[in-house]
Amino acid sequence: MPKSYFVSKIDPFDQDHKKYFQIPLFYFERNHSKGNGESMFLISTKTMLLKAQREGYAVPAFNIHNLETLQVVAETAAELRAPLIVAGTPGTFSYAGTGNLIAIAADLARSLDHPLAIHLDHHESHADIEAKVSAGIRSVMIDGSHLPFAENVALVQQVTQYCHRYDASVEAELGRLGGQEDDLNVDSQDARFTSPEQAQRFVELTGVDSLAVAIGTAHGLYDHEPELDFERLAAIRQCVNVPLVLHGASGLPAADIRRAIALGVCKVNVATELKMAFSGALKAYLQAHPQASDPRHYLQPAKTAMKEVVRKVIGVCGCEGKL
Repeated sequence: MPKSYFVSKIDPFDQDHKKYFQIPLFYFERNHSKGNGESMFLISTKTMLLKAQREGYAVPAFNIHNLETLQVVAETAAELRAPLIVAGTPGTFSYAGTGNLIAIAADLARSLDHPLAIHLDHHESHADIEAKVSAGIRSVMIDGSHLPFAENVALVQQVTQYCHRYDASVEAELGRLGGQEDDLNVDSQDARFTSPEQAQRFVELTGVDSLAVAIGTAHGLYDHEPELDFERLAAIRQCVNVPLVLHGASGLPAADIRRAIALGVCKVNVATELKMAFSGALKAYLQAHPQASDPRHYLQPAKTAMKEVVRKVIGVCGCEGKL
C-alpha cells in the first residue's frame, strides 16, 4: 500500500516528540469522524523498546489468539499504564484474520486510550510480511534463524529495507531456540546459542531494530528449570546496541527474567503461560458446570486467570506506569 494511504501521528514513546508513526488512513478517518482520532494508537515497537532500553525495563509481548485474549492483555496493560506488544504467529493471523485483529486492536486502543503494537511473531515469508504491513501492521519479526548465516542476513536485509519504508520496526533472530510454538517445532539438537561476534556482524549488515537471542530458553513448557547463559547475554550486549529480545519466557523464574533485563533484554515474549492459564481455568469451570452453554459466561474465569498472568509479567518486566 502506498505511503500516502497512511496518516502520521506523534509516537507517544518518543521523548523528544519528533518521531511519527503511521496509522492506516481508513482507521484514522473512521475514528476521527467520531472525534476520537487523537486517541487511537497502533504503533511500531522501535521507540517503545528504545525507551525501555534507556530506562532499564522490558516491554512484554503477549501472544494472543482470539477476541478474549486480545481484550485481556489490552485492558490489563491499560489499567497498569504499561506499554504493550500484542504478538501473533502466522497461525494466529490465519485463524483470526489479519483485518479482524487489526480492527479489534484499533478499537481497543481507541476506547482504552492506550497505544499498542501489533507484532508479527516468527514470520518467515517476505511476501506474507509485505501483505500484513500493507494492511497496517507496524512491528515485524522475520525469522530466518533456520537458515545459514549468509541466507539469514540476506532475507532480513530485504525485509528491513521494505519495512523501514513504512516506519515498521523489524526484529530478527540469530541462534535458534528449541521447543514448539504453533507450527514452529525445533528439536533440542537443532537449537543453537547466539554468537556475540556474529550478532555484531548481523546487526551491522541487516539494520534490524531489535535482536532475538538464544541463551538457553525454549518455546513451550519446560520439563526442567533452564540454565540461562547470562555471560553470553552480557557479551552480546557489549557487541550490539539494539534492544535485545528474550523468547520463551513462559515458566522462567522471575529472578532470571529480571537479570536478563538488567543485561539488556528490552522485550520479553510470553505465550504458553497465557494459554495454560486460559485453558486450565476454562476446563475447571466446565467440569464444575457441565450444563454451561453461554461462552460469555464460561469464558470469564479463563479471562480472569489470564489477567493474573499478564499482571504478573508486567510486574516482573518493571514496566507498570511506563506509558
